[in-house]
Amino acid sequence: MSKVEMTVNGRSVSGDVEDRTLLVHFLREHLGLTGTHVGCDTSQCGACVVHVDGKAVKSCTMLAAQAARAEVTTIEGLAAGGELHPVQAAFKEHHGLQCGFCTPGMIMAAVDMINRHSGKLDEKTVRAELEGNICRCTGYHNIVKAVLAATEQMGGAAKVAAE
Repeated sequence: MSKVEMTVNGRSVSGDVEDRTLLVHFLREHLGLTGTHVGCDTSQCGACVVHVDGKAVKSCTMLAAQAARAEVTTIEGLAAGGELHPVQAAFKEHHGLQCGFCTPGMIMAAVDMINRHSGKLDEKTVRAELEGNICRCTGYHNIVKAVLAATEQMGGAAKVAAE
């Protein structure tokens, strides 16, 4: 067992975990943050995406010990002051979800994408970058619309290809 300390959603947390404990399991089982989903356990689906030190990470491929002393943000920590994050609001407004299972990972990946591209995104880039996040319900059209709308709302430039 090892003691792991990190900051999760702005709060200092610690816990004793087995060395093989994955970050996703630490978040869900030790901290009760169940918005981060376990989908495939092989890093194929993206349902477990969180931010570690500001970068999107598939938490099913990272040990909790690797996140020691890091700043971790989960879907629960994305909203501030009771207000939805612009990407969360855009997913709601543009119907970028159906069953909701993939939604937390999609949103966390989208926030990272918008940040990395300084808010300058087009439909082709969004579709390419979301390839690591699987949705079995929506066909991605509304997800892409939501990401582009959030990009504009966050002060970026979004371009939609001719439909």
